[in-house]
Amino acid sequence: MTVTPQTLNSIIDNIVHCTPVVDMHTHLYPPAFGPLLQWGIDDLLTYHYLVAEGIRTAPMPLDRFWSLTKKEQAGYVWEHLFLRRAPISEACRGVVTCLQAVGIDPRERSLDAIRSFYQGLNREEYVETVFTKANVKYAVMTNDPFDPAERQAWEKAPLNHPRFHAALRMDPLLMNWETSVSLLRDMGYEVNHDLNDKSQGEIRRFLEKWTDRMKPRYLAVSLTPDFLYPDDSLRTRVLDACILPFARERNLPFALMIGVRRQINPALKLAGDGVGRAELSGLIQLCLQHPGNRFLVTLLSRENQHELCVIARKFPNLMPFGCWWFLNNPSLIEEITRQRIEMLGWSFIPQHSDARVLDQLLYKWPHFRRILVRILIEKYTDLVRSGWNVTEEEIRRDAARLLSDNFESFVP
Repeated sequence: MTVTPQTLNSIIDNIVHCTPVVDMHTHLYPPAFGPLLQWGIDDLLTYHYLVAEGIRTAPMPLDRFWSLTKKEQAGYVWEHLFLRRAPISEACRGVVTCLQAVGIDPRERSLDAIRSFYQGLNREEYVETVFTKANVKYAVMTNDPFDPAERQAWEKAPLNHPRFHAALRMDPLLMNWETSVSLLRDMGYEVNHDLNDKSQGEIRRFLEKWTDRMKPRYLAVSLTPDFLYPDDSLRTRVLDACILPFARERNLPFALMIGVRRQINPALKLAGDGVGRAELSGLIQLCLQHPGNRFLVTLLSRENQHELCVIARKFPNLMPFGCWWFLNNPSLIEEITRQRIEMLGWSFIPQHSDARVLDQLLYKWPHFRRILVRILIEKYTDLVRSGWNVTEEEIRRDAARLLSDNFESFVP
């Protein structure tokens, strides 16, 4: 059915909000993983974005803050970011959106009253409620077998929850081989600091074991802005000898998240990371030298986004995805998504939630959908003015590409 200028806006709005999304990168866990799954008001308020904002707004010695219980930390954030000031930042507004989505009056100022709502929920049922309300088909986790708590959860039972898919994270292997040697030895792998043939075989055995157990949708690593490839480092040797050949054999894409400067303020712990502009020559060489591998790529620096689009135009084995971390703010999401549409058409994955708290799906996706509606209204209107007849079926097809199909075709 051809869309008229009078119906275009409402049709786009309805389609974007009704199309299920695949959330391709999160830090969520299924209920069976116990305390690793974060949810509820205290986890929302102690999210590291809000911790950093709270400490900036109402300075407190950090050793004192970390000595508080989680409930006390949440109360501190609530007091200073929600009661004494309007919660206007995106992270604060997100909490308000979450409360409204589950039926809590956002004007409720009593944290105890809000807590009482969550205390009455069944966690299994609440997971389904959140996914349904956010219209998320499933979420891909971030799974680190080097983490003892997570490794223990995986060893208890295989993943069997339809809302959660795995991604195998391998940061220690590529970012700190010296630490990895100790960790791998503790897990029973005979590796050494020289990365000899025996060590390479043991890395392969590690990858095989955890791929068979997790059944990940992709492999993943977070890299600093100074990442280079190829060079004479152990990291390049691990990539060339172990990870890239394994990814090809198992038909697994490799997700590169580039641009984080770790712990620029260590006292803030998880909230203490920063951002840097990345050198992307290594990304070009990865795509060029390994055409049989597929790379999912997101960059943390705003200044890198145009260059990423240009590189993606040259390499079909590169799929840009999401507005990661410090870019997950409305003004930047809109700018980056417009740029990608204008340069790449429909051939990218516009967003992932990066959610660490289950409830965050209730704000990150509705907030993004509203941005996407604005962009698509403008772009389809421009197309109609140029003489193209747009149909409702085309809009539905294109929205599905952005919200789910591009991921599922790139990551079979």
